[in-house]
Amino acid sequence: MKKIFLLSILMGITGFNFLKAQQVMDLYPGKIPGAKAIPAAYKEIQTLNKGKVAGLSKVFHPTLAVYQPVKGKSNGTAVIICPGGGYSHLAIGHEGEEVALTFAKIGVTAFVLKYRLPEDSIMEDKSFAPLQDAEQAIYTVRQNADKWGVDPAKVGIMGFSAGGHLASTLTVHYMDSKIANPEKISLRPDFAVLIYPVISFLSSPHVGSMHNLIGKDGSQAQREYFSNEMGVNANTPPSFLVHANDDDAVPVENSILFNQALVKNKVPVETHLYQAGGHGFGLHNKTTADEWFARLENWMKSNKFL
Repeated sequence: MKKIFLLSILMGITGFNFLKAQQVMDLYPGKIPGAKAIPAAYKEIQTLNKGKVAGLSKVFHPTLAVYQPVKGKSNGTAVIICPGGGYSHLAIGHEGEEVALTFAKIGVTAFVLKYRLPEDSIMEDKSFAPLQDAEQAIYTVRQNADKWGVDPAKVGIMGFSAGGHLASTLTVHYMDSKIANPEKISLRPDFAVLIYPVISFLSSPHVGSMHNLIGKDGSQAQREYFSNEMGVNANTPPSFLVHANDDDAVPVENSILFNQALVKNKVPVETHLYQAGGHGFGLHNKTTADEWFARLENWMKSNKFL
């Protein structure tokens, strides 16, 4: 049985501050697939900002934090949020919790995925550990849809930067199941939201994310598998993308490549490219008065996800 902890209990045990999450649960009910024994000296590291947890590194124990709308406001839509961080840390504050709370305000049940960060010493195959966690997250949300008041046909995946790479990997490789799924629950997201995402390991790659996930000596086959523009087909979920043209960390070509692949395969897609904003702006691109989250809400309504 999954271990579900009330926030107060979790904070008392671990000091982990998820603020308004109603629940934080272990992602797997038992043994974490592909995990090796964790050395006693290997500890998760928290980065604080004004007393709140803003970032995490050395993540080896995946969890799912649940943010539900106030009673009577839920519309049945759910989104799983993957914070970014180059596969070396998780920006779980401004690319996780803040986003989840914003979704809850518009009636969407949000889940922040604390996914494992690739590390050879504690994983049998570090390149697939994050994808396993994303698959397990969507499996868990659909398996518990009734409990959380979620429509299993309206479950999306969202990611920022390297979290966008993870989210887009799930959108194109959801048939490549790497978890136990005895009920044969669909692992296909119903929609994808990708914010300044890493997409390609072949063209304009974010080298840090690529090396952290597949290693500096990653094979050509690995680079192709994780170049998600190559995996798009007619069954890829409808997608919404945001990027800044002056992003000097993850080149805007990543979003453009994915957009082009979706259009070629006649998959509904909306992409917003801002003149400026750089990388890692989360919900708030301070170079413009425009709010991309408002554009996302309009897109979700147009596509009947809200």
